[in-house]
Amino acid sequence: MMQTIPVSSGVKNRNTKRKFPGDVGGVGKKGRNADLNTPKLPSHGYPLDHPFNKDGYRYLLAEPDPHAPFRQEFDESSDWAGKPIPGWLYRTLVPSTVLLALHDSAPQLKISEDRLSVTGEKGYCTVRATHCISKGTWYWEATIDNMPEGSAARLGWGQDYANLQAPLGYDKFGYSWRSKKGTKFHESAGKKFSTGYGEGDTVGFLLILPEVVTTKRIPQTYKDRPLVKFKSHLYYEEKDNVSECLKKLSTVPGSKMMCFKNGELQGVAFEEIYGGSYYPTLSLHKSATVSVNFGPNFKFAPNTDIVYKAMNQKAEEAICEQTMADIIYLTENEGKLRLDNFVM
Repeated sequence: MMQTIPVSSGVKNRNTKRKFPGDVGGVGKKGRNADLNTPKLPSHGYPLDHPFNKDGYRYLLAEPDPHAPFRQEFDESSDWAGKPIPGWLYRTLVPSTVLLALHDSAPQLKISEDRLSVTGEKGYCTVRATHCISKGTWYWEATIDNMPEGSAARLGWGQDYANLQAPLGYDKFGYSWRSKKGTKFHESAGKKFSTGYGEGDTVGFLLILPEVVTTKRIPQTYKDRPLVKFKSHLYYEEKDNVSECLKKLSTVPGSKMMCFKNGELQGVAFEEIYGGSYYPTLSLHKSATVSVNFGPNFKFAPNTDIVYKAMNQKAEEAICEQTMADIIYLTENEGKLRLDNFVM
C-alpha cells in the first residue's frame, strides 16, 4: 500500500520524496464503499482539501463510471473484499467550467474562492487552468489587479510538465510574456518582445495550433491507472515521464502565440512552438494579484481578424472528448476486463 509519493523541493529536482500530508493509499476493503461515503463536491467541482500535483506524480479526481461493464457484479460480489478497485470502474472527473486548478498549482499561491483570481507569495510559482487545448485557435485574458513594487508576472501557455515551482518559460514546456520590461521567455531564455504591462492592464493570449499528424485528437484515458484515496476522494495517479516526453517534442508548422495589451496586438511572441496540450498558465512573483477571464465576454476583445474560440468553450468539448476516450478503452479491452472480472 502506498504511503509516500515523490514531490519537488526545488526547481530542478523531480525525484525528492516525503510523506504525503493526507491519507493517500491503495484502495482496499473500505474503498469499496467509496461511492456512498464520498463527500459532496463544492459547486466548482473540486475538493477544497486535495493532493497537489507535484514533480514526479500527478493526481486526477475520479468518479464512478455508471457505464463501466460489470459494475453491478462488482458491487454485489464478496470476492473483491480487501482488493483494490479496478480503475476502469471509474472515470476522470472533467470540470464543467474552466477555472484555475486548485490541485494543479504551487501550494504557496493563494487562489480566490471563485477560482478566477490568484495572488503570489515570495518567489515565482505557477498555476494552470483546469482545461487544455491541443489544436485550434484559442484565447484567454488576464487583468493585473495589484502589482506592488518588486512583484511581477509571467503569463501565457504551459503544458502539463511546465514546472510549478518555477516561472512559466523556465523549461521547454511553457511560453510566457513577462510584465517587467515586456520580455518573453522560453527555456529560460529571455528576449525583448514589447513594452511591459502593469497594474490595471488587461493582457490577452492567443494560441494557434494547426492540426498535424502527431496531434492528439482525444485525451488520455486513465482507466488503466491505479486509484489512490485522499480525504475520502479517489484519484488516478499518473507518474511523470519527463525524459520520454522531451524526446517526443516537435514543433508545429504554422503555430504561434500572439499577445495583446488592452485589446491591442503587441505582436507574435513565439512561432513554430512545440506540439502538445497547453493550459492557460500564470506565474507570479511576490504578492502580485491577477484575475483571469476565459470568456465568452472579454474585457478587451482582441483587435484581430483571426477567428478564435474563447477558452470557456473547451469545457463542454473536454467532457465529450474524455467520454470518447473512455468508450474506446472499454470497447478495446472488453475481453480482458471480462477475464479480470472472473479471475479476481
